[in-house]
Order: sequence, then structure tokens, then C-alpha cells
Amino acid sequence: MHKILTGKTNYWKQADKPLWALAPMEDVTDTVFREVVMRLSKPGNLHLLFSEFLSTDGFCHPVGKEKVVHRFHINDSELRLVRKDNVKLVAQIWGTDPEKFYQTAKYIAEETDFDGIDINMGCPMKNIIKKGACSALINTPQLAREIITAVHEASDLPLSVKTRVGFKSVVTEEWISNLLESEADALIVHGRIQKMMSEGEADWNEIAKSVQLRDQINPAMKLLGNGDVMSIEESLDKVIEYGVDGVMVGRGIFHNPWFYNPAYQPTMPERIEALRLHSSLYADSWKDVKPWSILKRFFKIYTNSFPGAVQLRAQLMETSGFDEVKIILDNFLKEQEERRIADEADV
Repeated sequence: MHKILTGKTNYWKQADKPLWALAPMEDVTDTVFREVVMRLSKPGNLHLLFSEFLSTDGFCHPVGKEKVVHRFHINDSELRLVRKDNVKLVAQIWGTDPEKFYQTAKYIAEETDFDGIDINMGCPMKNIIKKGACSALINTPQLAREIITAVHEASDLPLSVKTRVGFKSVVTEEWISNLLESEADALIVHGRIQKMMSEGEADWNEIAKSVQLRDQINPAMKLLGNGDVMSIEESLDKVIEYGVDGVMVGRGIFHNPWFYNPAYQPTMPERIEALRLHSSLYADSWKDVKPWSILKRFFKIYTNSFPGAVQLRAQLMETSGFDEVKIILDNFLKEQEERRIADEADV
């Protein structure tokens, strides 16, 4: 292996403020959703956008590559937005073979517009940990280090590791100490063990312990906390109370797509237009690549908090393409306007 220089700056080393990051999520954080979040965010409030996670086994497979490489796709419209606001795009990858990590990281550095690479050592899904990957790597710390070294040698892109505080039990001190001695530039620590999946309460005291270990072992390394954060205000509180350099948000974005624009209260028409944008971008971007059904999980995050939202959402769930969505949204807005005019006439 040899190190390939890309010439990109290391945002982890340069960052001197709390960092706000959108977590990698399966079938969620594709180029379309990342762009929508960017458009709904206040400039300066979002610093890092992570991709869906991609299998290094799949990427290095002669046939499998075609099935997974779309996860590295970045729309030109998204790229313009992130470059304008200096938001960094991070590709997350997972697997167990250091050589495949090397090949995948080399491709990311040479052939894509991603600004950094993140290694998934936190996903708790049973079908993945059966392969010894993601959070199962907590049980094989030497292999975890070999994987980090392989990615580090493949490129000079900023390198982070997203992980948990244990597998079947909490092992923060042993596990995090191991990662702190690696070539990674940053750690993102989720305050749960694998056994918990997404249940129970994230333990931010263990994240604070990770910060204390970082201060002792590798003070230059950045460390973000992750787990159960539902607002920017709460993120700020976590930074102050637990000493993290920033916060990564996952499910919180589903409660409020305007998460990174906290003072903003979207109107009903603005929620409708955000849904229209998301649906239009999805249709244009994925056509024959991803099924329309994946998009339907997003309808609820826009269609709530206004009269008629439940009925509107029920209609949207029956759609099979953007043309149907457009008709339903146009009719809904027309009906709302007619109702408003009738109410004013009655007054």
C-alpha cells in the first residue's frame, strides 16, 4: 500500500467551533435528502453531511459494485450548495477486509467529490454484525485498527470513525482508547451499545468519558457525540455539559427537517413546497435506480402540524410517481385557498 495525496484540506484539524453533523442513515441520507436539508438550514448551522453507508465488499465485487455505487452519487445541485456554504460531504463505508477498505477509499479520494471518509464501526443491525462488521468490530480491536490504517494509507482525505461505547456491554475505556491511538482524525461516539440497537436512552456520561480519554491520549483528535438530540439548543447544551467538539444528529431530523434553522417556523405552504422539492429531486435523481416506495417514509415529516395533514398524507401514500404527487399537492393548496376565501367572506 502507498499513500495517495489528494491535496484537500483537513477540516477536522481546522475546525475551531462546535460542529453540527447530519448522521449517515440507510435509505435516508442520499444526495436528494442532503440537498433538501441544506436548503432548509440556516447557513453556518450545518458543517458535515454524511452519506448512506456503503459496503466495501459490494463495492469491490465485479457485479455487486453496480448495485451499491449509486450511494456515492452527488447531484450537481447539491455540490453547488455545499461548496457555497462550505459544508463538507463525508462518505461512510463498512466491511471487514482492510484491502477492500483501501480500494474503496482510494476510489473515493480519486473519483468522487467527497471531502472525507468515515468508517462505520457503530451500526447494530444483526445481518451486518453477523459478518463481523460495523459495531462487531468492537470485539476485534486489532482488525479495527488495521482497517483504519488501510483507509489512512489509501488517501489523505480527513478520516473519522463512528462507533458505540460497547457491544454486549459498555467497554468505553478499552475500546475508545484503542481508537484514540489510531490514525483517525476524529471519533463520533454514539452513547449506546450494540445490544440496545436504538432503544433505551443514550448514555452521554460514557461520551463524556470518551472526551476525558481523548484529552489524555490524543488531544488533537476531534470528538463528536451522538444520541437522542432533538434540537440545536440541546446540541449546544451537550457541548457545554459533556465537552464534545460537536454533535451528530440522526432521528432528530425526522422530527424537524428545519432542524438546522431552529428559529424558523415553516408555514403550511412551505411544508408542502419542501415535500414537492424532495419528491421532484428524488424522481429526477433516481428514476430506475431506487423504488418510489423508499420516498414515502419522508411524507410524514412534511405533512404534519396543519389541518388536513393526515388526509393529505393518506393520499400521498397511494402515489407511484412525482406526477401524482404534484396533482395532489396542487389540489390541496387550491382547496385550502378556496376555504380561506370562503372563511373571510363569512366574516
